[in-house]
Amino acid sequence: MRFALLLLASAATYAETIFIQNATVYTVTKGTFKGSVLIEDGKIKQVGQNLAAPSGARIVDAAGMHLSPGIIDAHSHIAAGAGGINEGSVSVSSMVRIEDFVDPESVAIYRALAGGVTSANILHGSANAIGGQNRLIKMRWGKTGVEMLFDGGPPSIKFALGENPKRSGNPTPAPGGPTTVARYPATRMGVEDIYRQAFTEAKEYQKAWVDFKSGKSTVEPRRDLRLEPLVEIMEGKRLVHCHAYRGDEMLMMMRVAEEFGFRIATFQHVQEGYKIAKEMVEHGVGGSGFSDWWAYKMEVVDGIPYNMALMTSKGVMAAVNSDDAGLMRRLNTEAAKTMKYGGLTEDQALALITINPARHMKVDDRIGSIEVGKDADLVIWNKPPLSSYAVPQKVYIDGSLYFDRDTDVSSRIAKEARKKALEEKAKAQQIPPQPKKDSAPQGGPQSDEVR
Repeated sequence: MRFALLLLASAATYAETIFIQNATVYTVTKGTFKGSVLIEDGKIKQVGQNLAAPSGARIVDAAGMHLSPGIIDAHSHIAAGAGGINEGSVSVSSMVRIEDFVDPESVAIYRALAGGVTSANILHGSANAIGGQNRLIKMRWGKTGVEMLFDGGPPSIKFALGENPKRSGNPTPAPGGPTTVARYPATRMGVEDIYRQAFTEAKEYQKAWVDFKSGKSTVEPRRDLRLEPLVEIMEGKRLVHCHAYRGDEMLMMMRVAEEFGFRIATFQHVQEGYKIAKEMVEHGVGGSGFSDWWAYKMEVVDGIPYNMALMTSKGVMAAVNSDDAGLMRRLNTEAAKTMKYGGLTEDQALALITINPARHMKVDDRIGSIEVGKDADLVIWNKPPLSSYAVPQKVYIDGSLYFDRDTDVSSRIAKEARKKALEEKAKAQQIPPQPKKDSAPQGGPQSDEVR
């Protein structure tokens, strides 16, 4: 059944052949130039300066415009269904899956498109030391949740360190009050212990299956959906994206991972990455975080806006993410800040929201740059993509147009009229108004990650 769903997700409906001409093309990996891009069957067929449009192609004249790869948000929680993105009842929730609850009607998907975002890694929350399974999606607005699933790259899972999994926000029982204690763990040392316990169990589970399949044992092990993803991690089949802020905890996590024979793919947030960049390079872990968020809780007080540039200068594969539905629409501006704070070049800054997150997720053969053979996930901007004045005009995913600013603006009057008509109808039927999806609470970020 799952295989059939994945086949359905990969069966994209491609637009006609498209020839985008006269644009300033930001390939990210192969320089910037004035030229054209040919799209066929949802893929980039040709990229160059002196290309001729083939017969029958739809011509898109982008004179004075700027063409970039679609933005990739390496850390988001949008469209993950109602009820939150944490399974807070246990410390190890590796059996739960984001992909089962992708909400295709979440308006945050359309708003992300309007900001030039074409793909996003939808992560489980950080209430658990070992969280649930993540899912990379494409912003195919109007499609089903299954059709939004990205059909390539290895699966991944969410880990977390620090205040969130050790439950720093839990109230302490008053003297003489209830004797119940908070869910284990309640300390940073306890979080480390959770990892050691879980992977020790996973190694035993792995061995039991090896013994059974080799004939060494005649007793078939009982399947454990909690331990299977951990075995996949140790076998290099599943990536780990780990919520982390402090350098000491990231060092601990790398040591534990190496002890059990695997590597962390990325540290998410990674505020103190600049302190341990050398060790991160040696381990092979990437750093995906904010451009300039800090001081919203105690464990991020050493965050600095030079973090991304310093990690990049030391050889860490860095990326800028949003962790917030609002910020997601301005990731180009977030990436541009690294040119001010640290002096990154335009290509380096643009890589933070395109090819680098694709490399983190092992999908850089498909998305993240404008190269022949890759998915035609492209954004046409009215200004250079890192400009504060840049506004996406057209957004393509797999060669299909999913956002057109002219169409959006021209249809607003009709949409507003329909909205008012529906409101009047609801009022007449006395239907209570429904809460907006993906709405952030006043005065704070949307994500459970940073509360």
